[in-house]
Amino acid sequence: MTIIADSGSTKTQWSLLQNSNVLHEIYTDGINPYHQTGAEISEIIKNQVVNFLGKDAGAVYFYGAGCAFPEKKQIVADAIRESYSQAKIEVESDLLAAARGLLGRDSGIVCILGTGSNSCVYNGREIVQHVSPLGFILGDEGGGAELGKKLIGDLLKNQLPEDLRSRFFEKYKLTSADILDAVYRKPLPNRFLAKFLPFILENIHEPKLRRLVRTSFEDFIYRNVYQYDYRKYRIAFTGSIAYYFREILEEVAAEFGILIAAVEVNPMQGLIEYHKK
Repeated sequence: MTIIADSGSTKTQWSLLQNSNVLHEIYTDGINPYHQTGAEISEIIKNQVVNFLGKDAGAVYFYGAGCAFPEKKQIVADAIRESYSQAKIEVESDLLAAARGLLGRDSGIVCILGTGSNSCVYNGREIVQHVSPLGFILGDEGGGAELGKKLIGDLLKNQLPEDLRSRFFEKYKLTSADILDAVYRKPLPNRFLAKFLPFILENIHEPKLRRLVRTSFEDFIYRNVYQYDYRKYRIAFTGSIAYYFREILEEVAAEFGILIAAVEVNPMQGLIEYHKK
């Protein structure tokens, strides 16, 4: 049995394989060692994974947000080992998952637009060039938390039409005080901000919101993709933001002279094929 996990800050997709066939697939809370302790990650695995996928796994391949550095990988690996002590455990970044899942063993540029954002140049084996995403406070252009941050900023500074503001407060039943408390005092503010993406999507016909998304995508391409020799490579995108706002993404990319070769909501199917080989 083999388990493959692809994790962002908001949710984690787990696939259980036997002889290269998918037996079960589940979703759990997101895992990110920058925002959660080893004990918290361990609890997610014990309570949300083992109960559904069991403990009979010979290998666990975990790809996750925040897993780019050895010390962060170790936190996640140790948490997994508490439940899968006999398994071979490999922990890699969600960026490598995107590269392997979308490009396989071909070279190219791969970009993630999910709760956060990221990008790299991949040579078919490993990541060879990378612009740091810096997180949603300093970077993560085009990611869900950054879009949510811009939405909330415009909302609370009265930059949105009154009927749009009314629809927001009616939908989420939040006060300004609730929002500020969640952003500045409670854990996982990036996840809190990203949860407002359905509102942006539902109201994308509003010029203010469409411009908000366009500007974020422009920033992502200019501050990230433009730092690579992008004309040499095939460019692929993954993540819920890329997938659900694909029309605007492709429109913006074309204005920058970029043709997007593929957009997938997640890289799991490609990861399964990659590990089959």
